[in-house]
Amino acid sequence: MKLIVGLGNPGKEYENTRHNMGFMFIDEYAKSKGVEINKKKFNGLYIDFINNGEKTILLKPQTYMNLSGESVRAFVDFFKIDIKDILIISDDLDMPIGKIKLRPTGSSGGHNGLKNIELHLSTQEYKRLKIGISHNKEVDTKDYVLGNISKENKQIIEDLKKIVNNLIDDFYKLDFDKLMAKYNHK
Repeated sequence: MKLIVGLGNPGKEYENTRHNMGFMFIDEYAKSKGVEINKKKFNGLYIDFINNGEKTILLKPQTYMNLSGESVRAFVDFFKIDIKDILIISDDLDMPIGKIKLRPTGSSGGHNGLKNIELHLSTQEYKRLKIGISHNKEVDTKDYVLGNISKENKQIIEDLKKIVNNLIDDFYKLDFDKLMAKYNHK
């Protein structure tokens, strides 16, 4: 069983913000599979379905970013999901807009959602897909990540959606090292 988690903040006011990259990309993936993330459990919106021959849960924690680990932990425990079968999708300030990077493990890099997941899973050994949002150092970090995506950057994100959909499909088929080799240079 796979658990694919998109991080973000619930509510209309956060819908098009940089911090909601995880929500945007997981919604797009669900749409590409003809499913809707519309069930509620453990402070999360989710859908469970068979994808690429394997039971899959797509999850959007509704706890707000800083408490994402609470919802992730509850799903892991209830559905008995192995940590190696989790992929977390989040934004990353330290990469240019539209750049993606897969990591098999590592620190949170200051990302509060990832910090909380590490706290609740008691490990840094979970796979993640980071989506670059750049960083305007002239703007306070909190204001920047909660700011809306510009029109020109929306197109970059739009162009990235098909690549990320393919990447998630390949998550089922490829060893993670091969997955990183295929996508980390893009």
